[in-house]
Amino acid sequence: MKQLLKSYEDKQPEIVFNWKDSETEAEGWTVINSLRGGAAGGGTRMREGLDMNEVLSLAKTMEVKFTVSGPPIGGAKSGINFNPNDPRKKGVLERWYRAVSPLLKSYYGTGGDLNVDEIHEVIPITEDAGVWHPQEGVFNGHFKPTEADKINRIGQLRLGVIKALESNAYSPDISKKYTVADMITGYGVAEAVRHFYDIYGGSVVGKRAIVQGFGNVGSAAAYYLAQMGAKVVGIIDRAGGVIKEEGFSFEEIKHFFLTKKGNALMASADELIPFEEINTRIWTLPTEIFLPCAASRLITKEQIGQMIDTGLEVISCGANVPFADKEIFFGPIMEFTDKRVSLIPDFVSNCGMARVFAYFMEKRVGIDDNLIFKDTSDTIRKAILNIFKQNPTKTDLCNTGFEIALKQLI
Repeated sequence: MKQLLKSYEDKQPEIVFNWKDSETEAEGWTVINSLRGGAAGGGTRMREGLDMNEVLSLAKTMEVKFTVSGPPIGGAKSGINFNPNDPRKKGVLERWYRAVSPLLKSYYGTGGDLNVDEIHEVIPITEDAGVWHPQEGVFNGHFKPTEADKINRIGQLRLGVIKALESNAYSPDISKKYTVADMITGYGVAEAVRHFYDIYGGSVVGKRAIVQGFGNVGSAAAYYLAQMGAKVVGIIDRAGGVIKEEGFSFEEIKHFFLTKKGNALMASADELIPFEEINTRIWTLPTEIFLPCAASRLITKEQIGQMIDTGLEVISCGANVPFADKEIFFGPIMEFTDKRVSLIPDFVSNCGMARVFAYFMEKRVGIDDNLIFKDTSDTIRKAILNIFKQNPTKTDLCNTGFEIALKQLI
């Protein structure tokens, strides 16, 4: 696997598009690792300090993810080095998407990512730039449908991603109109845990869980995991966190979800533990499940070692590459973890949004909560089952998953 991984990491990307904004200090890149299947896909992120190497590593990550989620296309990513809190952000995005629109019309599909919102920024701004939909390039480059079928499938993709959930099985509160895009990635992270126990033995019911990050992914993952009967014992985000060693009830987790402010956990003053304190306490809590759903490259070897010592069994990642390794994929902390506990590959556990795009692009389908969520769940189950067939032990899951994926790409 490591030789396959080195060959894949060392391969130069097919296309690197570099842009410098004429009105601000913003600089952007679209990196297309390959045009496998005639197209490439990957979201757009914005953060101060971002560079081309970060975008390249994310493009390669997307290509691996597509081996699970489909469609069988190349990986890509866009990144803009700019402060997302700057009031000039909208103008930067408008000029960026105008510049990159020829790619988006031909062979590149994008979406939201860190600090760039799919529904409120990507879709309306790309439309203004003359792109029918941010995924139009994948339709044209890979699927090559007739004009009429392209119009129909773009229509169902547009409606499906922003569809307000109508089922209490998937929405914490149907009156608040949470969308598929809001919930699907966190749902997949939780479903990966359920499928792991179902396939490898055991049950998620009664298992203790720690959640890192409480944005869209972490909060949804905590909600669905608690709904399954797991006991969330700790949540940590940038502002602080909460601990309850006997586990928060499902209603308490639902309350945390419904009252969060943006990406921040909003607990009462007597519940909220300051970050410095919880960051020393939470890693030693007895737990079987860990969901890292914050930013990439945060988890240290010491933190993961403490969790292993208290009985950790499985990790399902909401973040790509959550370990503090410098390597693109499989660094020493990830390898240390993979050899000691069941580490579900991140490109399996967090493939929900990519799978939703594929689901709506591949053919005419029903726009129904149960069909959409079941499709993501079935996709994740199939990937974990493929790993199990090759490796029925409870360690080296990530190693095995990468080997399966890379053999499709090299």
